[in-house]
Amino acid sequence: MFILKRQDVEITSIPHPKKDQQIPILQYQGQHFRLISVFNAAQEEDAKAFWRDLTDNRGKACVLLEEPDRYSVWGKVRLDQLGGEGNDAAEGDTAASSFIQACLLLLQAVYIDIEDLLGARQASLFQKEVVTMFQQWRFPHTDTPEAINQLLTVDPLASLQMPPWQEHHLNTLLQELYRLGKQHFGNANFTGRVLDALQDMSSNDRKQFMHWLQQSPTGQSWK
Repeated sequence: MFILKRQDVEITSIPHPKKDQQIPILQYQGQHFRLISVFNAAQEEDAKAFWRDLTDNRGKACVLLEEPDRYSVWGKVRLDQLGGEGNDAAEGDTAASSFIQACLLLLQAVYIDIEDLLGARQASLFQKEVVTMFQQWRFPHTDTPEAINQLLTVDPLASLQMPPWQEHHLNTLLQELYRLGKQHFGNANFTGRVLDALQDMSSNDRKQFMHWLQQSPTGQSWK
C-alpha cells in the first residue's frame, strides 16, 4: 500500500461497540484504517520491515505513517465491520489476557532488577519513565499513580482483570521496556534474566507468548 505523512491523512477515533474505549481510525482518500502497531523514531527500519511483511507476505492492506517522533502501521478496515455485534474485528480488539500478563511480568522483572542491582534511586527514575511512557502512548487504565503502581507491583497472574490493551500497546511496551532497560543497565544482557520471570506462567501460555514475541516487531531484541 502506501507510506504516508501526517499531513496526508486525518486521524479520528470512534467508540468501541462493546467496550468503554475509543478505536483510533486513520482516513486516507475515502479509505479507513485502524492502528496495528507503533514504533519510535529510531525504529524506522523495523517499522518498514513489519509493514512490508504484512503487505507482501500476508496480503494485508496496510499503510505506514511517518511522523517526526514515531512510525505507525495501520490496517484497512470497514467501519460497518467495527460496529457489527459479534464481528471478529470488534472482538479481536484486546490482546489475549495471557499476553498482557506476560508483558506485565517482564515490566515488573525489569523494575525489580533495577531496584536490586542499581538501587532505589534508579528504580524511582524508572517508575517515572514508565509513567511518561504510558501517558505518551495513551495506554488505557494508566491515568492514575495508583493504577500504574498496581501494574508495577501486583502479580498479574493473581489479578482477575487485565487492562484492555491491544497488541499495538504490547508492542510499544516491549519496545520502550527494552530501550529503558538498555539505558539503565548499559547493555542488553538484562533480557535473559527478565525473561526468566515467564517461568511462573503455564507452559502453554508461555509457549504461545514466546511464539507471538518472536513474530512481533521487537522480537529480535528479546531473545
